[in-house]
Amino acid sequence: DLDECATSPCKDHQYCLNTDGSFSCKACDASCVGCTGEGSEKCKTCASGYVKEDEKCSDIDECNLPEKVCTKENQDCVNTSGSYKCVCSEGFEDKDGTCVQT
Repeated sequence: DLDECATSPCKDHQYCLNTDGSFSCKACDASCVGCTGEGSEKCKTCASGYVKEDEKCSDIDECNLPEKVCTKENQDCVNTSGSYKCVCSEGFEDKDGTCVQT
């Protein structure tokens, strides 16, 4: 079997999987920018919103940072994979970018 992966035939956001007589390109984990294999522990570097922790890229919980990311009144932070979103607190709704009581 010729190892086609030796010539790095895949794109930057993929890793090469050598198979018998061929190869396939597989997508890197969402937490990676470039990778050498499957999963968040095979990242070359971590994507934005992720930090290297115990040899793998872990999501940063922006909602637990010392500096508040959702600064408007009556707004809550919701952590998402690689990011976060600001939503109006319970009993409030978004009216032109301001959280007003419902």
